[in-house]
Parts: sequence; C-alpha cells; structure tokens
Amino acid sequence: MITDPGHRATLFELREVTHHYGRVCALRELSLQVSQGAIALVGQNGAGKSTLMQILLGLIRPSRGTAWVLGQGVHRRPLALRGRIGYMPERDALVTGLTGIEYVALAGQLSGMRTKPAWRRAHETLSYLGLEEARYRRLEEFSVGMKQRLKLAAALVHDPEVLLLDEPTSGLDPEGRTAMLGVLRSLADRPDKSLLLSTHLLADIQRVCRQVVILDRGTLLHSGPVESLRRARPRRYRIRWQGPGEASWLQSLEQRGIQWVEPPGQGEAWVTVPENWTCRQFFRESLAHPLVITGLEPEEDDLESIYEQLVTDGRKR
Repeated sequence: MITDPGHRATLFELREVTHHYGRVCALRELSLQVSQGAIALVGQNGAGKSTLMQILLGLIRPSRGTAWVLGQGVHRRPLALRGRIGYMPERDALVTGLTGIEYVALAGQLSGMRTKPAWRRAHETLSYLGLEEARYRRLEEFSVGMKQRLKLAAALVHDPEVLLLDEPTSGLDPEGRTAMLGVLRSLADRPDKSLLLSTHLLADIQRVCRQVVILDRGTLLHSGPVESLRRARPRRYRIRWQGPGEASWLQSLEQRGIQWVEPPGQGEAWVTVPENWTCRQFFRESLAHPLVITGLEPEEDDLESIYEQLVTDGRKR
C-alpha cells in the first residue's frame, strides 16, 4: 500500500481517470492521491463528485485510467472491497414497505454480514443515530431528516473502514443539518474511520474535514489540508487614502510587489500583497508621500470566497 510523506496510509488513488456519459465528460484525466482521514469532496453540481464516488465504489468503470481504494484496485475484488466501504447516496434509495430496522439489517446483509449479527448491529446503529423509537415505522412515514439518518445507519451498520457520503445534509433544516454534522464530526474523530464527504456547502467541511479535494467540471482545482486553501490564496486588503501624493505612493507600492485586484480609483482599491508583507508597511510607504491612509481592512478569509476565486482562476487557464 502506498503511503504519503506524513506516513498515513493512502485512502484512494486515481491515475489519469477520465469518464464520459455519451458526449459529456464527467471526469477529465484526474490524477490524485489522498491519505486516510476526513476528506471533503467539494464542487458545484456537475463537477464530477458523484461520478468519482461511483468509480471508487466500483459501480462504474472509468472510460480511461485506474483507481485504487485502501491499496486495492476497485475492480479486482469489488465485493470484498465494498464490505470495507459504507455508502450514503444523495438520493433516498429506500425500499418502501420495509421498516427502519428491516432496511438497515438488509443493508448489513448485502454488505456481507450474517443475518443475526446484521439485525443486532441494525438495532445498535439506529439507537446510536437517535432512531430507536422509529425503528419499526415504515420508511414512507419517515421525515426528510429521519431518512438522512436512516441512510447513514445503512452505511454504518457493517462498521466499514471508509464512509462515502454524498451530500449528507441535503434537504435538512438548520437543526437537522447541525445534528448530522455533529454525528459526522464524531465519526471523523475516530482513528479507525475515514470519511469522504461530497458537498457543495463549504461550511460543512469546516465542521468535519481536515483535507479537501475541489473539482470543477471534472478537473482537479485543489487538493490538500483545509488550511492550505488559505495559504494558497494571496492576502487581500481594501485600502483607502486621501492626499495629493497618490500617484507616487501607488507607484512605490507596485515596486514593492503590491498588485491591484482592480485599477485604483477615487481614493480606494483592493490589493493583494506579497507573502511576507505586513499592514505596517502600508503606513511606512506612505510617510514619504503627502497623503494619509484613512482605511485598511483585510478581506474576510472565508472558504466560500476562496473557493469562488479558485474556480474563477481555474476557468481562466
């Protein structure tokens, strides 16, 4: 099994994976290696997230390229591999007429468990997820939030090493979303569990994940620790000034490596700064020019804006 430089075992690896649905290219020459842990798979609708998950599950073969999960080729022993993976699909995929306990026990049996252990684990898992009182209720009577927890129970029942979660907070109200993320956070903290959380909600990954993979239109934009997103983006400031020395001061800033997000105008501008630049240097530079800095504000460093910038930059290439 391949290991990363931090000596954590590789969760999955892709080499030049491309997949087409007819003329539509869902993934394009995707090469990627991700170590075990809690990983966010982020992208807008159509980015290729669900296709990637289905390839990792062995449900579809890529048009080109190869994929490994837990050091094993996904098509060499697919049934044995699926016994080590729990999958929570975005769609309901529920069997009407079954009760909650029947559905989860069935999921355990389909994952390779014997009947009695599957039923015992189904009871334990439903209790863990707060569905103990609803276990004998038919699935069509479940609310949206209960269905999401039920799908998670079906993914967990056989105690897999890896959880693939496709939009697990989809359709949930704020209270249900908070509860779901709390459960996922507790699972992510377990050393024997790895999570691949597919989402388009960046707030979800801040609560649960330590690594992030960002896709856009089937191509890789970024892969690494969540904190690396912030390090990868130049720091931006909104600066305002007054005084007749504007032209010479702006020229001196450019010579120091300051870049304009947009051309400065009417005494203000958004700028990006070099890696080791400090706020104090703005004021030092202004001392030699007849002007006064009247405002200096760092841009809010949230993942949403960073993601949007990555997508914008990626599409310009």
